[in-house]
Amino acid sequence: MNDMTPPAGRGAPIEFNPLDPAFIADPYPFYRQLREAAPVFKAQQGFWLLTRYEDVAFSLRDKRFGKDFVGNMKRRYGENRMEEPAVASLARTMLVQDPPDHTRLRGLVTKAFTARRVADMRPRIKALVDQQLDRVADKGEMDVMRDLAHRLPVIVICDLLGIPEEHRAPFLGGSNVNGRILEPVPMSREELDQANFNTQASGLYFRQLCDLRRRDPQDDLTTELVRAEEAGDKLSAEELEANMGLLFGAGHETTTNLIGNGLLALHRQRDQWERLKADPSLIPNAVEELLRFDSSVQLTGRVTHAEVEIGGVTLGAEESVIMLLGAANRDPAQYPDPDRLDVGRANVRPLSFGGGIHFCLGAQLARLEAELVFAALIERMPTLELPEKDKPAWRRSFTLRGLSKLPAVWR
Repeated sequence: MNDMTPPAGRGAPIEFNPLDPAFIADPYPFYRQLREAAPVFKAQQGFWLLTRYEDVAFSLRDKRFGKDFVGNMKRRYGENRMEEPAVASLARTMLVQDPPDHTRLRGLVTKAFTARRVADMRPRIKALVDQQLDRVADKGEMDVMRDLAHRLPVIVICDLLGIPEEHRAPFLGGSNVNGRILEPVPMSREELDQANFNTQASGLYFRQLCDLRRRDPQDDLTTELVRAEEAGDKLSAEELEANMGLLFGAGHETTTNLIGNGLLALHRQRDQWERLKADPSLIPNAVEELLRFDSSVQLTGRVTHAEVEIGGVTLGAEESVIMLLGAANRDPAQYPDPDRLDVGRANVRPLSFGGGIHFCLGAQLARLEAELVFAALIERMPTLELPEKDKPAWRRSFTLRGLSKLPAVWR
């Protein structure tokens, strides 16, 4: 199928409305419908949706699929939206760039996220997990999102960037990260104004941090980036500010949601929580399964740079393509009984961190943080319950899937 209409006999045309509260609460029935009826589907908004694992994995790695952020923004909003601060800043990040700019920018930060560097962080992260739980242990209750899932990765990324302890309170207070700017459905003027405000506020702080590290260099990523900017041939001042904002946001938001979504899934299929309690050695594999089951990042976008055939459909050049990572992760052709959580599932290779040259830099760090959180909760709070697990408070975001709160209690 290469149009909006499903095969005869399947009912009304499929409509893609990712901001529908019912869709945000549970997008997986829609994914299943789309995968079965039209796995390569042109939505009414004009872009293509991919839902099969094989197709998504192929498109993430094939060089005929690339980035065209400026073109997408103009198609979505009109000619003048590149002047919006939030849009202009994102345009300067490695997230939305093709080589050679992507290669240059990513190369500046890769060594901060090597497997060895992340492994060396394990003792520090374990201590941080315990510190967050110490703050609430005697209360018998917490909001998992506020008290643990948000605080932990924010402190970790603050450590990496060298943000001083006395500067961290505003970051720990709550998240200003909004995935709406990455979504194929245009933002309202109010949403865009808020995104601009957040971008300008964070930009002001990161400029100040860079000035501090010029005067007082440290063994941190900000100092490394400042040196690259001062060298003048690898990083402009505008790119420095934009990519620090990206690193901070991406460095905690997806991990926050992995912890929240994962804990919720384990308690909604309680037998799997009990299974982990009985055998904590399953935790690393469980993290992969939780990434697959309810991905923190539900989509990524590309543009075809040349004609390409995918799933039996030929796409022309300059077509916008949305890879639905959450749909691919529940493809029954890849995973038997995909709607069932199974912490012992074999050969789990979720696409939640993307693929190809844009594979998430912080994937191993996110995995480690989640592993240590689930291990600590099982050891220290084995009686933990989620009173609102049957009516979770999902944030109004499709790209970044996560909860606004997750109350927990224990005896």
